[in-house]
Amino acid sequence: MNEATPADPVPADSAEESSFGDILSQFESERVRAPEAIQGTVLSIQGDTVTVDIGRKHEGNVDAAQLRDRAGNLKVKPGDPIMVTITGRDQDGYYQLTTSKVKTPRDWSALEKAFQDKSDIHGTVEEVIKGGLRVDVGVRAFLPASRSGTRDAAEMGALVGQQIRCRITKLDVADEDVVVDRRVILEEEELKAKQERFAGLKEGDTVEGVVRSLADYGAFVDIGGIDGLLHIGEMAWYRVARPDEVVSVGETVTVRIVKIDAQTRKISLSLRHLTADPWTAAVDKYPAGSRIRGRVSKLADFGAFVELEPGVEGLVHISEMSWARAKRPGDVVKRDELVDVIVLGVNAADRKISLGIKQVLGDPWEQAGGKYPAGTILEAPVKNLAKFGAFLALEDGIDGFVHIGDIHPEKRLNHPSEVLSAGQKVRAVVLGLDDDRRRVRLGIKQLTPTDVDEYIQEHKPGDLVSGRIVEISTQSARVELGLDVFASCRLPEGEGAGNAPATVNAGLSELSALLSNKWKGGSTAAPRREPARAGQVRQFRILALDSGRKFIEVELAG
Repeated sequence: MNEATPADPVPADSAEESSFGDILSQFESERVRAPEAIQGTVLSIQGDTVTVDIGRKHEGNVDAAQLRDRAGNLKVKPGDPIMVTITGRDQDGYYQLTTSKVKTPRDWSALEKAFQDKSDIHGTVEEVIKGGLRVDVGVRAFLPASRSGTRDAAEMGALVGQQIRCRITKLDVADEDVVVDRRVILEEEELKAKQERFAGLKEGDTVEGVVRSLADYGAFVDIGGIDGLLHIGEMAWYRVARPDEVVSVGETVTVRIVKIDAQTRKISLSLRHLTADPWTAAVDKYPAGSRIRGRVSKLADFGAFVELEPGVEGLVHISEMSWARAKRPGDVVKRDELVDVIVLGVNAADRKISLGIKQVLGDPWEQAGGKYPAGTILEAPVKNLAKFGAFLALEDGIDGFVHIGDIHPEKRLNHPSEVLSAGQKVRAVVLGLDDDRRRVRLGIKQLTPTDVDEYIQEHKPGDLVSGRIVEISTQSARVELGLDVFASCRLPEGEGAGNAPATVNAGLSELSALLSNKWKGGSTAAPRREPARAGQVRQFRILALDSGRKFIEVELAG
């Protein structure tokens, strides 16, 4: 609107009075008529005020807050065109401008239309009253504190004297009762801004945000009015126990968007994806067989996790902790302990590394053959008992095993606990090695002298002795040489079972009578050759004597 210009010259006093009257008339006219949008030009920017040339004698001022983006940066500069609406004048005569296109109603009919259309209107906050604010929207209106969009009394008080946008929620013309709402507009603007912001985001974007809150499972980060979840598993390549180990509330962080769910409008963020994945080099860095030192990061029933570097952990299975077969990982290592391990295998695809601790010490079984040859007599504690025998702890990683039949020299045992107990030290003799089970076979009863031991000590291979055939099989016979002394005899072809009764039961007195003249080196004259049969007393030649096995082998000498 252009300023009024007098058509004819008038006296100075009259001109001044006329000019003031024109200005007042124009001001009143502008108050009554709904304001219209005017194009102006930005002249200057000073602090929170943007001065605009609107083609009139006086410039107008716009609150700079209306021209800032969400980051707080001004969207205009001197010389830029701008659309504004006049809302009034200040005490210095400058026009008060706004960039909003909404209108301020000046009569009840305009208020009724705005109420029906649920359209936005302008109002000026006049004062703080009980329960809220009084606002001039052409008439006096009430703005409840809860709908003012402020967080506290200080913020609400700061609205006094300011022009606000609001929406009529109650209109009673008869009682001149008007209630307005500012918060609904702010919420709609915020929602619209969030929608626009959300639409502009995509997976893979790197954005900056502020940590808003922490939870056990991660942190919520404000990335421009929208919250994203930074899960604890996405904070670092290494294991994070608590989110506050990595981030804190109020901290500005740079994160990567790893997932956007358009339906739930949830955004997943990551810190670790902004750094190199240490597993990409794990295969080359930790080849099988290499030895490395790491920190025990966690114990489980099945083993221990060892951190080789931040983000790379390997598992030492309980079976790979000790050659002695550990029962619990805690018996071998402790949490945070530094240990040397051997890399057994790497599976980069599954992010797994198999480690071993016992391999660092070397396999003691490799030396077992030289340390425990057959016939070695040793002393060791009973480690544990089983129904079929007893285990002796020889050294770390090497157990000895005594079969139940090799425990007592005379008594037949039902269970080793009848004569042995865990922790008891016993003497045993090495009978051999069991490579498959990684055990040293031991015998206890073999250290107790028997009639067989005495007989073997008194004879040598080649001696001629007398004995009684007590049992015949196809190609061999069992020969009794003395009390509880038996030998195996090879039979000539054709003299096996079928020629005579297979077994003979004879008492000791009968045997003594039969052998009374031929016992222990008796007559060496060769008897008359006849087929072997059970019950015969014959002469035999000793072929072999094995004290360890308590074994005697003979052949017919005549």
